[in-house]
Amino acid sequence: MSDDRDRLCGRLRQNGVVQPLLTDLYQITMAYAYWKSGKMQDHAVFDLFFRKNPFQGEFTIFAGLEECLKFLDKFHYSDSDIEYLKSTMSSSVEPKFFEYLKKLNAKDVTLYAIEEGSVVFPRVPLIRIEGPLIMVQLLETTLLTLVNYASLMATNAARYRMVAGKNVALLEFGLRRAQGPDGGLSASKYSYIGGFDGTSNVLAGKLFNIPVKGTHAHAYITSFTGVEELQTKTLAHKQTGQVHDLLALSSTYRESIASDLGALVSEASDGELAALISFAIAFPDGFMALVDTYDVKRSGLLNFCAVALALNDLGYKAVGIRIDSGDLAYLSHAARDIFERIATKYNLPWFARLTIVASNDINEETILSLNEQNHKIDCFGIGTHLVTCQRQPALGCVYKMVEINGQPRIKLSQEVDKVTMPGRKIAYRLYGADGHALIDLLQRCCEDPPQVGQKVLCRHPFQESKRAYVIPTQVEPLHKVYWERGNICHPLSTLQEIRNRVQESLKTLRNDHKRNLNPTPYKFLVFFQVAVSDDLYNFIHDLWLQNAPIGELS
Repeated sequence: MSDDRDRLCGRLRQNGVVQPLLTDLYQITMAYAYWKSGKMQDHAVFDLFFRKNPFQGEFTIFAGLEECLKFLDKFHYSDSDIEYLKSTMSSSVEPKFFEYLKKLNAKDVTLYAIEEGSVVFPRVPLIRIEGPLIMVQLLETTLLTLVNYASLMATNAARYRMVAGKNVALLEFGLRRAQGPDGGLSASKYSYIGGFDGTSNVLAGKLFNIPVKGTHAHAYITSFTGVEELQTKTLAHKQTGQVHDLLALSSTYRESIASDLGALVSEASDGELAALISFAIAFPDGFMALVDTYDVKRSGLLNFCAVALALNDLGYKAVGIRIDSGDLAYLSHAARDIFERIATKYNLPWFARLTIVASNDINEETILSLNEQNHKIDCFGIGTHLVTCQRQPALGCVYKMVEINGQPRIKLSQEVDKVTMPGRKIAYRLYGADGHALIDLLQRCCEDPPQVGQKVLCRHPFQESKRAYVIPTQVEPLHKVYWERGNICHPLSTLQEIRNRVQESLKTLRNDHKRNLNPTPYKFLVFFQVAVSDDLYNFIHDLWLQNAPIGELS
C-alpha cells in the first residue's frame, strides 16, 4: 500500500465480523439469478435513505460512513466463504458462479455520501451507490446494518447532549446492557460522536481512543464489613513522602464533621468507611466514591467527606461522588450543600466544587425533570436507555434501486411515503437570511445547481399545489465522492473531527427544530420531508404515469 493510500485510508482496521457474508441470503440468491440471466455488465444506481426522523424528533445524525468505506476496501470472498456458500446453496447453482464471486471486489463501485456527522433529514440519500448490478446488490444488507444503528445511536447521544447542556459531562455506561459485544462497541463509539465525553467500555477506549471513566460498584463497598478488615491503613504524603495513618485521620474527621452534616457516627457504616479508605489508598489522585450503598445522607456522604479531608491532609484532592439511586435532584442539592459547608469550615474552596455524578436508569425525560428542579449534578452516567435506544430501537434506512443501465426506476406504492424518487440525484441545503438551514432540495444530477441570491422553485415531490420560491443566502452541496476506482477519495475523519462536525452541523438548525417536546418540522411551509426541483418533480410524475397500471371499468 502506497504512502498516499495510507494517508487516505487512515484507520482501515475493520471489525472482523464485517465481511461479505454479513448479509441476507436473498442478496446472494439474487446475485446468482442476475448472473444466470447474463446481467453481469448491467450498471445500477441505489439510494440509501430513511423515511422518518427517530425519537419523535426533527433531525438525524448520519454516522457509519467510515465503516462502509472500510467494508468496500476489504470486500472479498475468502476460500472458506466460497466453500460455505457451496455447501449451503442449492445444488442447482452452477460452479462457475462461485468462481465469479471469488473474483468480485468493489473497484468498479462509486460511492457518494453526505459527510459523516452531518445533520440529515428523511428522503435525502445518505449514500448513493453506483456500479455493477450484482456487486451493488450484494452490498445492500451490510451497508444498511453499518448505517442504521450508527446513525440512530449518534442521534440519540446528540439529543442527550442537548438536554443535558454544555456544562454537564455525559458518560456512556451501557456495555452490560447493550445488544451483544458489537452493539456495545458501536454504542460507545457513536455516543462519543454524538457528544458524550467518555465511556466505561475499556475496549472501546483502546480501539477508538475514547476517554475511559469509571469508579467502583456497590460490590466493592459491601465486600468490607468493618475497619478491622483493612490490611493497609497508611498512605504516604504526596509531597513529603511521610507515611500517615489514613484510617486514624478519616475517623477523626468523621467524628468532627458528623454534627455539622446532621449525621450520627453511630448510624454510618464502618464497612463503607473501610471500603472508601481502601479505595482512596489505591487511587489517592482519583478518589471518586459511590455513596448510596446504604444511605447517602446518614452514611455515604459522611464517610466520603471524612476520607476526602484526610486525603487533603496528605496532599491529595478527591474527585467527587456518584449517586446511583434515590431522588437524584434532592440528593445532589444535599451533597452540594454539604460540600460547600465543609469548604467554608476548612477553608478549602475546591471542596465546594467536588464532582457529583448521577446514574440510575437515566433517560431524556429524567434529565429534563432534573433540569426543572435545578439539580446540582456535574455528570450523568447513562446506560440502558442510551445504548438500546429504548424510545425507538431502529432507524429504518432502506436501499432502493433508482436507475439501471441509464434508465430511471421507480417503486410505486399505495402508500405515497413508500414511492421512491427515481434517477441519480444530488442534494443541496439552502440557507435563509438568518443563517440557519431552511430546506434540503433534491435535483437531478444533470441540472445546474441552485445559486445564491437567485430564486429557486421548491416543490413537494408528490403534491402539485405545495410549492414555494426560496432565495438562498448560502447553498451547500451535500454529496461528495468518497469511493471510486477502488480507492477512498478523501482522508477519513478522526472521531474527534466527526464529533465536532455533529455540534457544528446542529448549530445550523433553529432551536425550535431541536427541542425535545413538539419540535418544529424541518419543512418549508407544508412540504413533504424534502423538496424537489421543478425538473425532478416533472421527471417523477412522468415516470409514475408511465409505470402505473391503467385501470379498466366494465
